[in-house]
Amino acid sequence: MTGARFKRVRLRRPDLRIPFPRRFAARLTGETVVSVTRRAKYLVAELSSGETLLMHLGMSGWFRVDRSAGGRATAPPGLHDHVVFEMSTGAVVTFNDPRRFGFIDLLTPRQLTAHPALSTLGPEPLSKEFDASSLAMACRGKKTSLKAALLDQRVVAGLGNIYVSEALYRAGLSPLRPASTIATSSGKPRQAAHRLATAIKDVLIEAIERERNPSYRAGRFRVYDRENEPCRTRGCGGRIRRRTQGARSTFYCPSCQR
Repeated sequence: MTGARFKRVRLRRPDLRIPFPRRFAARLTGETVVSVTRRAKYLVAELSSGETLLMHLGMSGWFRVDRSAGGRATAPPGLHDHVVFEMSTGAVVTFNDPRRFGFIDLLTPRQLTAHPALSTLGPEPLSKEFDASSLAMACRGKKTSLKAALLDQRVVAGLGNIYVSEALYRAGLSPLRPASTIATSSGKPRQAAHRLATAIKDVLIEAIERERNPSYRAGRFRVYDRENEPCRTRGCGGRIRRRTQGARSTFYCPSCQR
C-alpha cells in the first residue's frame, strides 16, 4: 500500500468492533499512503491528507492482497470480506475478519494524539527505550503478578500471552511473583529485571526469525502449551504446569521459575 493511491474503497458492513467513521470511503478515495508502520499491535498508515488509517486485526482478522489487470478482484468478496481497498497499483487489499473483533479507523492528527489505544502505550520491546531500567520503573510498587504486568500495554507495548510465558520461563521468573519484586523501592532494576528484559527481546527476535523461515517452526515453544511435559532446563527435573491468570492460560515450571 505504501506509495499507492486509493482508487476505490468498499465497505460491506457498517461496522466491525466499532462503527466506521463518517464518510470513511470518501475521505480515503484519492489519497496516497505515505507510510505503513506498526505501534504495538496496531497497523498505522499515514495518508497524504494528514489523516491516519489505524487498523487492528483483533482475534481473527487478516489482510489478503490480490492483483488483477483491471485493478479489481477477480473473485467476488467472501462472506467475511468486510473492507476492500482498490489501489492505484492494481493491488486489491481486502480485510477479512470472521469474528469482527478487529477495527479500522480514520483519525485526524488531533484524534490520533488523544486516541486511547495509542496514547498510553509503553515502549516497544525491541526499541532502545525498553531495557531493564524502564521495565523496573514501570513495575515499581505494582502489587499485581509479574505475568499480568507484562500483559499491561502501559508497561511494554505489544507483548501477548504466549511470549510473556516464554520470556518468564527463559528468565527463570515465576509468573505468580509480584511485579514489584524486580525493582527496588526507588525503581532501580534488580538482577531479575535485567534477565527479564533480555529474555523478552530474545524471545521476540527468535519468533520473528521463525516466521521468516518455516523450517524453524517445529518445536518453537519451550513452555507454552506443554502442560505436564518435562522442563527443558538442564538439571531441573520439573514438569510444566498450567494455571489461569486473568482468564489466560499460563504455562510455567514451578521448579526453576522462582
